Amino acid sequence: MAVERLPTTYGLVESDPEQLLIDRRGISPSDLAQIERIMAEMGRMRQVERKIMRSSQRYMQLNETDMRALRQLIAAKNVGRVTTPTDLRAYLGISSASVTKMIDRLEANGHVRRSQHPTDRRSQCIEVTEQAHLAAREQMGRHHAKRFEVAYSLTPEEREVVIRFLAETSDALDSSLEQSNPTRS
Repeated sequence: MAVERLPTTYGLVESDPEQLLIDRRGISPSDLAQIERIMAEMGRMRQVERKIMRSSQRYMQLNETDMRALRQLIAAKNVGRVTTPTDLRAYLGISSASVTKMIDRLEANGHVRRSQHPTDRRSQCIEVTEQAHLAAREQMGRHHAKRFEVAYSLTPEEREVVIRFLAETSDALDSSLEQSNPTRS
């Protein structure tokens, strides 16, 4: 049975014709086609994720950092964890000044509220508003639920293969990033 080739920028013949990055000698055409399908589907999934993110950002009038902050605040709220501006700064990897500006903007738009920290009177805690929580659930949560459904449809053995593939891919990509930029922290 012929395998339909997906349009992709991940085809090795097109992207690495001289085999400078990947030596394809000894890789069967069927193995190569299957690997390229994996790469194409990963690329397609990233495109869909970007489309979902842009749609949610437009709907909620937020940028990517704002969305990441809200996801963190929602997760903290769900487990009863207090979140401070310092926690957000560390999580987002941005400066204290940037966190302050972001919180001001999110608060002005009704996405978060500040309150006195329950145990440290010198500090504030930041909490997502119910309105923002509901909007995020509608905009992002329903998409994540679809991923769960697909994962649940796999057998435990299939899930272990997917977990291993994703973890090893992430490790390999992170390693390649470190090798290409040794000053990265």
